[in-house]
Order: sequence, then structure tokens, then C-alpha cells
Amino acid sequence: MTAILGIDAAWTATQPSGIALVSSEAGRWRVTFAGSSYGHLMDSAAGRIPSFRPSGSVAEAAAVLAAAEQIAGAPIDLVAVDMPLSLETIAERRVSDNVVSKTYGARHCSTHTPSSIRPGRISDDLRSGFAQCGYKLLTQDLAMPGLLEVYPHPALVELTGAPRRLPYKVGKIRDYWPTDTAVGRRTRLFETWRVIVASLDGRLSGAADVLPLPPIDAPTWQMKAFEDMLDAMVCAWVGIFAFEGTAVPFGDETSAIWIPQSHLLGRQPGRP
Repeated sequence: MTAILGIDAAWTATQPSGIALVSSEAGRWRVTFAGSSYGHLMDSAAGRIPSFRPSGSVAEAAAVLAAAEQIAGAPIDLVAVDMPLSLETIAERRVSDNVVSKTYGARHCSTHTPSSIRPGRISDDLRSGFAQCGYKLLTQDLAMPGLLEVYPHPALVELTGAPRRLPYKVGKIRDYWPTDTAVGRRTRLFETWRVIVASLDGRLSGAADVLPLPPIDAPTWQMKAFEDMLDAMVCAWVGIFAFEGTAVPFGDETSAIWIPQSHLLGRQPGRP
């Protein structure tokens, strides 16, 4: 069995981080877990009912891996994380940020600019914590077990064939559709979410089952919790492509962002 953990890592300790776990037997991938925080992962592994509202915390790599392995029933091969990671201290934009922005900027998928404060120590601690568990940050070649930096926005345009960045972030719906009503904005957001979930479900068995959309009138925190799970699932999805050799690293020897490449997709994950 191959198991891949996806983490939509928050850049601050006060915000929750989405988690997704996928596994494969005989080349067929399926979703084994999706949650809106590290706490949800720990609770599920321990057989406890997770709290409804996720809470923020930072990753303790050994505990996260142990919980994921408990749920998967197998060791974790790759950890794919949406957060700036580097073998050197991050103080400004990296080569990987500039390469991705140059390649995908025309499709509105440039990276955010990291700094020594955000994500700062959270990034350093996450990378070093996983390294201590044997998961080295992979910047050029794939090796297992390993840690990957991924970025959902360019991954989604590659995997869906969209001409530009998909409008699926809760906090940006006013920017996406400034002239729409509040209900209209949510309706459009949900339409985009359905497209992404359907795309995931077409390749990952069980994705739609663990990603039911929240009610249209859900509070903002609940919608953000769904978005975090969705991002984590995309992270795990990118991990599959890296495992299968159809995602490539954009960067240098100190940091790299792994992005699927549509021209390399001889077959899609989850399909024989």
C-alpha cells in the first residue's frame, strides 16, 4: 500500500490546517480521511468524535504521522504541504516563488510572498520536525519517505484545464464577483467547489463522500473549514502525481514547488 498525506498548512498558529489522506492498492487510489485541523486527525485516529468547529495549532510531525498511519493502516510515503518550505531560512521570495510566478503569472497563479514572520518559524519547525522523522524536504528528485511543497492554484489549472486561477477562496468572493449579491457570490463559489470536488472524485474514489458541501447559508468559519479540507485534498492529489512521475519541481536545490504537468499525464491518478 502507498499512502500520501496532504496538509493545507496555516501560516499562523491560531488558524486550523486542513488534512487529507489518500492510499493506493494495486494502483487504485482512494480517500481514507479528510479533516479541517490537526485535532480532527488526532481525534479520528483515537476513535473520538472530532469537535464540530476546528481549532488552530501547529504541526507536531511525529504525532501527525502516527495518527495518519493509524488511519491508513500503513506508513506514510509522502507528505505534500501547501506552505513555503526551504532548506534555508526563508526571509524573502525564493527562487521557487519567482519561477512559479513567471510560469503561471499569466494564469493568475503567482505565489504569495513569504517572509521571516509569515510563515517564519512555523515553516522551519514543520520542515525540521518531518526531517527528524525521516521525511527530508525534496527539491529535485523524488525519494520516499519525503516531504513536498505544493501549491493548489497552478495544480488546479493544470489538472482541470482552466485558463486561469479558479475562484474558490471564501475570503475573496467580493473580489471575484463585486457586483453580485451576497447570495449570488455564494452561489458562484459553490459552483466552483462542485467543479473541483467532481474533478477530484473522478480520480480519487470517495472524494465526494468526504467532501460534502456545507449549507449555502453556513457561517463563514464553516465554509473556510470546507475550503481547508478541499485544499488539503488537492495537496494529496498533487502528491499522487509526484509519486507517479507526472509532477515536477519548480525551484532550485534549496526549495521547490511540485506542480503536475498536463503534458506528462499519460494516465490520471485513480484510473487503471
